[in-house]
Amino acid sequence: MKFPKSLPKTVFQLGLVSLFNDLAKEMIYPVVPLFLAQVLGAGPVAVGWVEGVAESTSSILKVFSGIGADRFKKRKPFLVLGFAMSTLLRPLVGLVQTWPWVLFLRFADRMGKGVRSAPQDSLITDVTTPANRGASYGFHDAMDDAGQLLGPLAAWALLFIGLSYRNIILLSIVPGLLAWAAVWWVREKPSGKPMEAKKPALLRDWKALGGRFKFLLAVLLLFTLGNSTDAFLILRLSQVGVPSGWVILLWGFHGGVRMVFSPYGGALSDRFGRKPLMLAGWIYYALVYLGFALVTRKEGLVFLFLAYGVYYGLCEPSEKAFVADLAPKALRGTAFGYYNLVVGLFALPASLIFGWVGKVWGYPAAFGVGAGFAGLASILLLFAGNRRIKKI
Repeated sequence: MKFPKSLPKTVFQLGLVSLFNDLAKEMIYPVVPLFLAQVLGAGPVAVGWVEGVAESTSSILKVFSGIGADRFKKRKPFLVLGFAMSTLLRPLVGLVQTWPWVLFLRFADRMGKGVRSAPQDSLITDVTTPANRGASYGFHDAMDDAGQLLGPLAAWALLFIGLSYRNIILLSIVPGLLAWAAVWWVREKPSGKPMEAKKPALLRDWKALGGRFKFLLAVLLLFTLGNSTDAFLILRLSQVGVPSGWVILLWGFHGGVRMVFSPYGGALSDRFGRKPLMLAGWIYYALVYLGFALVTRKEGLVFLFLAYGVYYGLCEPSEKAFVADLAPKALRGTAFGYYNLVVGLFALPASLIFGWVGKVWGYPAAFGVGAGFAGLASILLLFAGNRRIKKI
């Protein structure tokens, strides 16, 4: 596949930033649920609150950072601030003694993501065309996934030599600082003069985004209700007897699967359209979650966990490219803000629903509910508008 040759330099630079940042983030992502359960004694409902609040409340900032990026015609300052917040706050989780403090610090960490996500996505849109946009998002997601592969490997190595969960979390500051340093080298394409100072026009901008974009958001909302935090997958593996060290390694291997499939998913969406790739990914997601509901042997669950990475490769680049295709050029940051708001905000009820069902009826029932939401959203996605993309 020849798509990397068509990618702008800015996309490669942002990919390097994401590689280091996700290495830092993924050093602790599989460790935190184990830390909560084994060290702090937190149950599934607490895990749902921690991960749900972290994603949902911070997502409110994604709308305003996206609008701000459109208003000021600047993306990079939001990236510098956002990566700095996450780099400095994320490692502090290793110092806490009770799970509510983990909730607070995870929230603060994801506030950094809220500041940078929409401007970062819109910056990729600024430097690409419809013919290479899916491939660009696929490459960027693959660099994210490379960090997810390397981060758990680093965590496993540190655990192997005898470091505690706390020490591993604290050491995540090292790759975080590399990410923050790399973002200063990102080149931003000039996108016009800042808009004149005036009252915020949220309602006007929302109307200008159009009906097809809003319908896509509504379908994404429904799917998100069944897309609870992946921390529950990690806990499920631990629950059926997979040792902690192997759980951390499997999360890294899961990232490797995502890394392989993300570039192909993005490039295929350039060729065949965004909706077919998203539809295939959502149906695949429903089947994997249904498998988690029905399979009880740890060997089978390990296979499903690794296979789950294909879903991300099919969907994440296609979703972002679909948003960019449907959004007016002057409101792309705003569009990504609303997209991230929906995906992030409804992560809280999704994780709370899963945690509650898992506590009352067990994890298999909770995975079944997630599969049901994904199946219903897949049906509605058939009616979402699409824009034909010229072939490369």
